[in-house]
Amino acid sequence: MTDLSTTYLGLKLRNPLVVSSSSLTGSADKIKSLEDAGAGAVVLKSIFEEQINKEAEDMDAALEQGAHSFPEAAGSYFADIPIEIGPGEYVRLVESAKKAVKIPVIASINCVSASNWTKYAKHLESAGADALELNLYYLPTDPTKTSADIEKTYVDIVKQVCADSKLPVAVKLGPFLTSIPNTVSEIAKAGAKGVVLFNRFYQPNFDIDELKLSSQLQLSRPEEVLLPMRWIAILNGRVDVDFAATTGIHDGKAALKVILAGAKVAQVASAIFKHKAPHLGVMLRDMETWLKEKEYASVNDIRGILSQSKCKDPEAFERAQYIKVLVGHE
Repeated sequence: MTDLSTTYLGLKLRNPLVVSSSSLTGSADKIKSLEDAGAGAVVLKSIFEEQINKEAEDMDAALEQGAHSFPEAAGSYFADIPIEIGPGEYVRLVESAKKAVKIPVIASINCVSASNWTKYAKHLESAGADALELNLYYLPTDPTKTSADIEKTYVDIVKQVCADSKLPVAVKLGPFLTSIPNTVSEIAKAGAKGVVLFNRFYQPNFDIDELKLSSQLQLSRPEEVLLPMRWIAILNGRVDVDFAATTGIHDGKAALKVILAGAKVAQVASAIFKHKAPHLGVMLRDMETWLKEKEYASVNDIRGILSQSKCKDPEAFERAQYIKVLVGHE
């Protein structure tokens, strides 16, 4: 029998398909249905740094004004942010998810700075979260900030969270970095056990009839898997972290590709939005079929065999492919 089991962040997973942070993982019932469909683990829908800080600020204000004013302050929580769940509710989500399923449950915080919110990780740890994913979603707009400033902020966040919690930490990065290898290396040195490549930056649009900004969720496309596949293939064996690939993983073959590059797990969301939870079973069957046809006993047998570190000429890995494509195209 083909063995699809793997490890990620020190956790044992029955297979490498992890449902990524989204509304798909926003309730215990949804998470249970994903477990039943075959998910190896789930990353909970993110809570935002701004939500955590807002609650702390409102709590401080209420205490300063006296106990009688607290109900009014509580009613104003997050008044300016359209959110569905606050910090307290998020802790309860972790607790209910852990009671509902046996697969690992990874909490997620979407953050942009290192501040007092990092202590919130302790609450997630106490609630039973198996790990923590830090989604570093930051769009630099200040022309006075250098790339080094921004990347230092990332490292500072990781250091602080790792200091405040014993949970294994994975860091989800966007692709717009001056040196992805260096940033990943520094994040690993700061204590991260895993790196998730890559976050997708959602682009606002203009509504030219209403003359205002508009936004709409765009699902990933299958060809987008090439970006995380490329960078994981380059970094595998060079930085001692567990890699998770995300974006563009729509079928079993795409999941196999990122594992061949060196990923421990493949995170999926858009494919589940399109085809619903049972699609996980389809992906797993496709993976098993391919492994049997190629006569591999387990998914671990193929990890990283197409990475740069396994090439005879690692330095030429990226440049040679680039030239081959352009010169050969007519």
